[in-house]
Amino acid sequence: MSDARTLSGRLIGLGIVAGAVVLAVVAVLRIVRHPETDDAIVMADTIGVVPQVSGTIVELHVVDNQAVKGGEVLFVIDPRPYELAVKRARAELAALDGEIEVTQRRIEGQRYAFDAAKATVQRMQAQAKNAADTLHRLEPLLPKEFVTPDKIDQVRTAKLAAEAGLEEARHKRDQAEQDIGDLNALLAKRDAAQAALGKAELDLSFCYVRAEFDALVVNLHTAIGQFVAPGSVPVFSLVDRRAWYVVANYRETELAHIAPGMQAEVYVQTDPNYRFSGIVQGIGWAVNPEDQPIVPGVPKIERELNWVHIAQRFPVRIRIENPEPAHVFRVGASAVSIVRGWPTDHAAASAPGGS
Repeated sequence: MSDARTLSGRLIGLGIVAGAVVLAVVAVLRIVRHPETDDAIVMADTIGVVPQVSGTIVELHVVDNQAVKGGEVLFVIDPRPYELAVKRARAELAALDGEIEVTQRRIEGQRYAFDAAKATVQRMQAQAKNAADTLHRLEPLLPKEFVTPDKIDQVRTAKLAAEAGLEEARHKRDQAEQDIGDLNALLAKRDAAQAALGKAELDLSFCYVRAEFDALVVNLHTAIGQFVAPGSVPVFSLVDRRAWYVVANYRETELAHIAPGMQAEVYVQTDPNYRFSGIVQGIGWAVNPEDQPIVPGVPKIERELNWVHIAQRFPVRIRIENPEPAHVFRVGASAVSIVRGWPTDHAAASAPGGS
């Protein structure tokens, strides 16, 4: 009887050991096939709200931690100086338009006169040349008395008159050409004035600072009356609530089982009762090792003991497919991520004989 009990006890013990071994193997296989980590944080794209014009805040339409819609006015910078700049630019443009109109009318009125002036120049050039040629031909005949002095005086007078007429015709032609040049200069000034007006109107629009997308207001520590300027410290920040993702730091030994496009499960510690689906967007190509110089722009991730070998971790970015309910997601919240592998349709297409 005692031998039977002993045998039974041994069998039970062996069964327990075998069960433990099986469970351990299953757990190891599960971890290998579906990498899991609790070294993950919730992230979202964040921008600092910095004005593009300087001035005093006269209206503040948001409070810290408020949700805003894209296009919603966040705050208003005193627009009065910029409104005056717009009025001044419009006045300068209107004055130039008036000058252009007057010049165009003058040119239009001189159009025929300009054509006539060019024809007159040509005619007077011919007359002046003819008078000069006649004078040169007759002057040698005066000592021989083949021509009278009066005739020479008449020819000289005709030559001087032709030259004077030619000079006057050239002056009229040059004046008409100058008017056209003045018009071109005025048109160039108008382009500059139009650009100045556009810049003034743009600056005025910048007084009304709007949300570029659906966002959450964070780190707001200002009030009406605060002076702000371009390039200064952000007035506050906006968290882009249209897309959330998790940055999960996986050991380098697990990266062989992770690839962009794989499905993942995510649990956020703010409310772990919700399970979220995600897609692996990418795996970090670089981190800052502890024993190497810091490389700007590259994340630094602390190593963690993995049995004896110290395994480096690399960031894996997982995009949350449907981040609802929204209150669960907060930038910096802890999370747990499990990479489940390829979607069913991808696995079927990759299988032998798959389409």
